[in-house]
Amino acid sequence: MRLEQVRKAFNVGQPAEVEVLHGIDLELRRGEFCAVMGPSGSGKSTLLNIVGLLDRPTSGRLCIGAQETTRLDDAALTRLRGRSIGFIFQYHHLIAAFTALENVMMPMLGDAGFPNRAMNERARELLDSVGLSHRSGNPAMHLSGGEQQRVAVARALAMRPAVLLADEPTGNLDTKSAGVVFDLLRSVNRSQGTAVLFVTHNPSLAQRCDRTIEVVDGALVGANH
Repeated sequence: MRLEQVRKAFNVGQPAEVEVLHGIDLELRRGEFCAVMGPSGSGKSTLLNIVGLLDRPTSGRLCIGAQETTRLDDAALTRLRGRSIGFIFQYHHLIAAFTALENVMMPMLGDAGFPNRAMNERARELLDSVGLSHRSGNPAMHLSGGEQQRVAVARALAMRPAVLLADEPTGNLDTKSAGVVFDLLRSVNRSQGTAVLFVTHNPSLAQRCDRTIEVVDGALVGANH
């Protein structure tokens, strides 16, 4: 993934126009695990929304693999996002009444339009990989916070994404559960070569990443970017 001089402004052309990202240059290589840190309001969420193809930059270029994304239409962006990028949020966003297995199947179902045996098998494999095969039939509402976040990790991996975006995925977890989720992401990163952007306010977790990207006032600062 590569960003070249990416800028993002809101209310463009209006008296209240404000630029949130100021010419971001960033490359995330295959198999790299990067922490993203910065104070609230620094532009981290805006940066993640653009990297995740949830929003478009005002100017600059964003490439996912060999695909330059800024000129793609909405349908093409949706396809690329669904197949190339996995998301894990601070709040797991599981469907409470659906089972763990059904939640993990959702990205595959959204891509194909109908369920099949391969989806079921893939979801079971992923739940096993996060240590929750015994909870596959339990509704998400009956899982603990740590278990729910592990299901969210499995769901994010369903489409074998090249890039995994983790937006404070341990922020609502106790220390033990946070360590389990981080170790799980690190294991996926190393075994599958999945690139990870890991937004966190936890310095001890950031130190365990390959490098740290610090965002301050909409720009990258420091020597590690």
